[in-house]
Amino acid sequence: MKKSQELFDAKEFLRSLTHQPGVYRMYDESGDIIYVGKAKDLRKRVSSYFRAQVDSPKTQTLVKQIANIEVTVTNTEAEALILENNFIKKYRPRYNVLLRDDKSYPYILVSDHQHPRLAFHRGTRREKGRYFGPFPNGVAVRNSLRLLQKLFPVRQCDDSYYRARSRPCLQYQLKRCLAPCVKGYCSDEEYNEQVELATSFLQGKNQEVIDRLVNKMEVASGDLEFERAAGYRDQIGALRQIQERNAVTGNQQELDVIGYARQGGIAAVHLLFIRDGAVQGSRSYFPKVPARTEDSEVLLAFLLQFYLNDQVERRLPKEIILPEQNDATVLDPEQELATLEQALAQQLRMTHNVRGERKQYQVLAQKNALNALESKSHQASTMMMRTQALEQVLDFGRPITRMECFDISHTMGQETVASCVVFDQQGPKKSDYRRYNIKGITPGDDYAAMAQALKRRFDPVKNAKVDAAPMPDILFIDGGKGQLSQAEDYFADWASNADKAAPLLIGVAKGESRKPGLETLILAGSHATIPLAADAPALHLVQHIRDESHRFAITGHRQRRAKVRRTSRLEDIPGVGAKRRQRLLQNLGGLQQVKQASIDQLAAVPGVSRDLAETIYHAFRDE
Repeated sequence: MKKSQELFDAKEFLRSLTHQPGVYRMYDESGDIIYVGKAKDLRKRVSSYFRAQVDSPKTQTLVKQIANIEVTVTNTEAEALILENNFIKKYRPRYNVLLRDDKSYPYILVSDHQHPRLAFHRGTRREKGRYFGPFPNGVAVRNSLRLLQKLFPVRQCDDSYYRARSRPCLQYQLKRCLAPCVKGYCSDEEYNEQVELATSFLQGKNQEVIDRLVNKMEVASGDLEFERAAGYRDQIGALRQIQERNAVTGNQQELDVIGYARQGGIAAVHLLFIRDGAVQGSRSYFPKVPARTEDSEVLLAFLLQFYLNDQVERRLPKEIILPEQNDATVLDPEQELATLEQALAQQLRMTHNVRGERKQYQVLAQKNALNALESKSHQASTMMMRTQALEQVLDFGRPITRMECFDISHTMGQETVASCVVFDQQGPKKSDYRRYNIKGITPGDDYAAMAQALKRRFDPVKNAKVDAAPMPDILFIDGGKGQLSQAEDYFADWASNADKAAPLLIGVAKGESRKPGLETLILAGSHATIPLAADAPALHLVQHIRDESHRFAITGHRQRRAKVRRTSRLEDIPGVGAKRRQRLLQNLGGLQQVKQASIDQLAAVPGVSRDLAETIYHAFRDE
């Protein structure tokens, strides 16, 4: 047996794995699924299998056989639980010993009686009738039953209670039951009509139910049965408040749902396969995309190649849900979709404009496509290829092992934060990320902020401090020539020091309208620009580094700004610590009262001297 390290690079896989909830599937060398699990946090759960010390012999044996892992992201842990059960029942992995069967999940039962009842059911399906579910928990079933009771006057009582009635119960008075238990209150036809409506509602045919009720309301109104018409009207109004369904189970019997995402030269297409009302599988694909190819062309080519592949016999679904259209229209429904539908099957339906349960599937597929794209973008092979492309563009002469990028973020010059992100050949090295709170400069002076950030980052290196971070090969500055000149000035006297050679300085200037692909790279010294095509891997790497620096700076700025909002001006006054601040606020009644207090009032607070009272008084007057 080969070692797991030879079969599967766990460290690289975990580097880009998401923290979202979902289901993971482990494959062996032959491509068979050997284990399926669910997780509230995918990265934490999957990483637990690859710890240095794993006590369970079963887990040790499992890990040795892992050749690949695939994940499907869900919205909640409850959805992951149900999806895990679906996958286990379908694939029957040999290491899933404690399988959860359908007894574990609750259902709604429509019984097979003369007067059917709606009921909560969990366990063996001994009672005859139709079962709808599964639901993630009992609360979801009871909430659904309460909703059904308000919408459709169908009994929910036990058979013993039903048989013992001699007159209608309170539910009839509340118009939540037609009282089929007592003769003379409703006909079997009227009752069965409501049972059919409730069944259609549970099947997800909400609009069909509404249409039927609208027709009945119009008929009753035409027959001058206004009270009956009003009852239908109330039902229609209540039905507008549709119950939110679970995103991995429902009543869509057979459809494929496609998610699509593209960024930095990589396109990801994620397919969810819905069969028998549940997600039965999912997979991400990464088609090779030529330069300057429109999204519509990428998706259309994928659909044709995937569904018209003669070598793989695929059963076409009845419907394909396409990604939601945006400004860059994915597919033209009047031209390309019509042609594609004819090529695939006459009965096949394709659409992107969906609602309700199908909309939730569409959102889930898109969420998984974005997750797959993010993971792919961070893979070592992609980073290596882009790094090598950058080396060629710059004619660097040696491998690039470390790159850093600085960015400045503030709001109207307030709470300025500088970010420093670090990349190596494996991608982002987040343990080396740093933020610098900029102080003592003119508000809004980005040049001074950049100069201060560079000084705080590289002075420890210049002074040969032991804990100083290593020097980068390339230092990117997010900005134009003005920002770049600050780095040039700082490293001006480093050229003569061979032991502390300055990094290659490159400014990243935003293009017109800040549109990605139009960035300009400016070399330090000559300020010559480096022409790069919009689809160049080297430019994609620079964009990735610059965007990460921008994100990190904005996040730090927002956190600092939020902290200022949460704290009082008292924190910045010398001599006022946490205890004195608490005494001032308690004794004077709040921050506004502290600001308005006189020196004598401040000095009367326990622990506040006359000198400190004067300092506090003048601090607020000098704001």
